[in-house]
Amino acid sequence: MEFRFSSNVERLQSSAVRDILKLTQGKEIISFAGGLPAEELFPLEAVRDAAERVFKSGNNTLQYGLTEGYLPLREQLCGRMAKKNMHVEPHEMIMTTGSQQAIDLITRVLMEPGDVVLVENPTYLASLQVFNLSGLRIVPVASDNDGMIISEAERLIKQLQPKLIYVVPTFGNPTARVWSEERRRGLLDLSHRYGIAILEDDPYGDIKFDETEDYPTLFALEDKADGGNVLYTSTFSKTVAPALRTGWAMGSSSVISMMAKAKQAADLHSSTLDQQTLDQLLRHYDLDAHIGTIRGAYGDRMQQMQRLLKAQGWSDVKWEQPKGGMFLWLELPEGLDAAALLRSAVTKNVAFVPGAAFYAAEPQRNTARLNFTFTTGERMATGIARFAEALNEFLARC
Repeated sequence: MEFRFSSNVERLQSSAVRDILKLTQGKEIISFAGGLPAEELFPLEAVRDAAERVFKSGNNTLQYGLTEGYLPLREQLCGRMAKKNMHVEPHEMIMTTGSQQAIDLITRVLMEPGDVVLVENPTYLASLQVFNLSGLRIVPVASDNDGMIISEAERLIKQLQPKLIYVVPTFGNPTARVWSEERRRGLLDLSHRYGIAILEDDPYGDIKFDETEDYPTLFALEDKADGGNVLYTSTFSKTVAPALRTGWAMGSSSVISMMAKAKQAADLHSSTLDQQTLDQLLRHYDLDAHIGTIRGAYGDRMQQMQRLLKAQGWSDVKWEQPKGGMFLWLELPEGLDAAALLRSAVTKNVAFVPGAAFYAAEPQRNTARLNFTFTTGERMATGIARFAEALNEFLARC
C-alpha cells in the first residue's frame, strides 16, 4: 500500500551530518563532519570494569527501571552538579536517552504546534529537527560572538510572544561561541520579565581549554530548580562515550514529572544497564581527571587545525579561536556556497558540514563547520591539505 505520512513528518528534513556520514561510508574519506569524540580516548577499561561490577550485583540488573532513571546515578549527578553551583534534587532530574531526547521531551510537554521558539542564529541543527517535527514556528535571534543580542531578543518577544528560548551558551554547536555573563544575565532577565522558559543545552561545557576560566550556566545563575524558568540538559556522550546514550535534564519538578509521563509513552525508560554502568564508573573512576585529559588533547588538536589553516595563507577565510568544545566555524569568501564546495571536497576524500544547515532562516551559505576532535597528527594534516586543495580549485573556477 501507499502510506500517507503525517504532515509533521513530511516537512522534516534529514540531518545534514547524518547524510554526509552516509555519503562517506565505505570510502577512505577523512571526515571533519561528525561531532565525534576521539575513540582512542574512550575509557574502555574503566567502562568494562564498571559493567562487570554491575553484572556481579544480582539478577535485577536486567530488570525494568524507573522512568525518571536509576536513582543512585541521579543522586551522584546531583552532587556533580552542585560543584558547578547547580543545586538540584533527584526528583528535579530525569535521565534520558542522550540529551537529544531531553530536547524532544521538553518540547512535547511545553509546546503546541504553531508556538514560537526563539533560537540562536546559527544553532544546533538537531534541535531544529525536533522543533520542525513538533510544528513549531522557529524564529532566529541575531547573535554575535557574545551570544544572543538581548535587544533583538526582547523585540521578538514583544512581537511574537514565544513560549520557549533554546540556547547553547557554552561552546555552542556549530560556532563554539561562549556567551558573555552579561548576555546570560540579560536573557534570564527577559525570561523572568516576560514569563518564558529557557532550554539550556550544555553538552560541551566540561570541554574548556583554559581550566581557570569560569562560564556559569544559566541554571546556576538563576540558582533554583523548582519555581525557576531554566530547564537544563547535558550528556555523558562527550565526556565518557556516546554509545552509552545517557543524558539528563533538570529543572522544575512540575516539568520533570510531565517529561516522565511523555517518556513513558516513548520508551518507558532509558537503558538501566547503561545507567548502572555509569553509576559504577563514577564511584570507581576519576572522571574529572579523564575530562582533564580530554581537554588537553582536544585543545592540542584545535591548535593543530588552526595552524594548518593559517598556513594556507587565505586572507578571506575567517574564524574565531574556540575556547572549548569540538568545532571550528569557518566563514569562507563572500558568495561561495559551502554545499557546492562539499561536493568538490568529497571527490578529494575529505568532508565537512556546510553551515547552511544550522540556520533556522536566511542561511549564510559561505560558512562551514569543521570538527577537530576526531582526527590528529598526519591524518589531520592530510585532511586539511585536501580541504585546501578543494577550496583553492573552487575559488579558481568562481
